[in-house]
Amino acid sequence: MKIIGINCSPRKGQTTQKSLEACLEAAREESSQIRTDIIELAGLDIRGCLACGYCRKQLQCKQEDDFNSLISAINDKELAGIVIGTPVYLGSMAAQCKAFLDRSVMFRRNGFLFRNKVGGVLAVGGVRNGGQELTIQAVQAAMLCHDMICVSDGMNTAHFGAALWSGGPGGIDSDEIGLETARNLGRRLAQVAVKVGT
Repeated sequence: MKIIGINCSPRKGQTTQKSLEACLEAAREESSQIRTDIIELAGLDIRGCLACGYCRKQLQCKQEDDFNSLISAINDKELAGIVIGTPVYLGSMAAQCKAFLDRSVMFRRNGFLFRNKVGGVLAVGGVRNGGQELTIQAVQAAMLCHDMICVSDGMNTAHFGAALWSGGPGGIDSDEIGLETARNLGRRLAQVAVKVGT
């Protein structure tokens, strides 16, 4: 079974990427049944949804941008879970994250294809209390619209998801509390994915 990380940062290889890597590494360590992959949205042309209805009867969007190239990877039969990683901009998710989530409506319209997939969220803010929890909850709202199983970061931190701080001394690498939530989220994603899949 597979857990995919969606890196919604417009900056490749930065703090959101590092946080997702920590999360997914913990998922793999939790269960040998779990394989992982990261999809980078940085550099891709993913426009907002036009609500044109084209995707109501097919897994394809009328817009000729890069979202269509992601569909097969996201519609993988082995997919057991998705973790969305986003930086926090002005107290909420990055524009790339919102566009991706809005365009994912095609998976709902074509038979709730994300139903019973495990969903987790990771948010990275430039300040310690910069809106990470609000951002996590906003992404979880979209996951619930897909009828996904949303998980927290699990014990022993067990709140909304992984909340990280990139602006402190030493950057993300020094945010041990945040990295612990990322690893706990990965473990929890794996635990629930295995339970649902058996």
